[in-house]
Amino acid sequence: MASDRQRRAGRVLSLLSAVAATLWLAGPVQAEPATGQGPLLAYGLRIAGDDARTRVVVDFDRKPDIFVHYVDNPPRVIVDLPETSFGVKPEDAQARGLFKDIRFGAMGASSARIVLTAIKPVEITVADVKTDDGGKSFRLVLDAERIDRKRFAQLLTEQTWTGSVAATKAARVEEAPAPSSDFIIAVDAGHGGIDTGAVGVDTKMEEKAVTLAFARELADTLNREPGIKAVLTRDDDEFLSLSERVLIARQKQAKLFISLHADTLKQHDIRGATVYTISDKASDHLAQSLAERENLSDQLAGVPLADEPAEVADILIDLTRRETQAFSVNLARSIVSSFEGQINLINNPHRFAGFQVLRAADVPSILLELGFMSNKEDEKLLVDPVWRKKVSERIAAAVRQYRGGARADGG
Repeated sequence: MASDRQRRAGRVLSLLSAVAATLWLAGPVQAEPATGQGPLLAYGLRIAGDDARTRVVVDFDRKPDIFVHYVDNPPRVIVDLPETSFGVKPEDAQARGLFKDIRFGAMGASSARIVLTAIKPVEITVADVKTDDGGKSFRLVLDAERIDRKRFAQLLTEQTWTGSVAATKAARVEEAPAPSSDFIIAVDAGHGGIDTGAVGVDTKMEEKAVTLAFARELADTLNREPGIKAVLTRDDDEFLSLSERVLIARQKQAKLFISLHADTLKQHDIRGATVYTISDKASDHLAQSLAERENLSDQLAGVPLADEPAEVADILIDLTRRETQAFSVNLARSIVSSFEGQINLINNPHRFAGFQVLRAADVPSILLELGFMSNKEDEKLLVDPVWRKKVSERIAAAVRQYRGGARADGG
């Protein structure tokens, strides 16, 4: 009976997630297509200006094809590009003038993005690609001016779809595969692409690389377990929105969702693994602040805030949600038990908060903070392949324990 409820609710929620995952970004300004083979190279970036006008200049090895558009909450200028390698020095990308944050990176296998987060509403008055050095290099020049809220609202309204990178994201929606007898686990490497996540205090290793290396190790370990099949939400340096990660897990018919992270804290003495489950009310201030940062992933990548689909007033879904949360808590407890005495844990290692990536009502889900990139001892372990293997084996042991309990309960 529980299985029937989950399947019926899952079909409804999959449809809602597919709608929520569709992006509506637009791109009214464009240059001529890029030529040549391989990704573009962006090798320089300069910013100058004040709180009225600011110029951003990006140097490329070839002429880029660009799409410029706006999103709100907060006001941002988005520049979508073809596949691009960024060789820009971090010190050259420090925000100033009208902008308080600048990010750039991959958005998929064939696209990249620059996100300029503004202090107040802005308008791009010039978006031009200029030739330097006799056609051997190119400069993208963006001139921004401060405008009022009314004018910015007009810019948002007047945007029309022109087919930039956002169009390719909807392609992640796939036909449901044939039913599988395997116990499928979706392993989610946190962050990716333009969203680098935390940065190590010593190694300067980016969180997105740490989580991907660990996800691959964990998937390999789980796949050696009889009857278990692990699938990755991402297997390269790709940006996925939070809703896409959940959608992929559903498409793969996952019975568990494990999202991997390695955050950073202002308190550098805090270390150890933490297991999070979903809750509308956070267990503590640390859980609340971490959830708020993780939930900013879409915003930092330039994904607009979209209204979530209305909840279906169906007791079936409510029952499924409660049952799923109970299974999630059981998995969290199994992992904590498996780690004890083997892997360093934070105080009160099972915590809860409103992580968006854990909101699947039909897939038991946890978010595992492997450790903190802000702590030197944790950082050394996070980049150690021997430690990754050990932790992966402890998680596999926890999954075995969880699976046995779920079977006993009819899950």
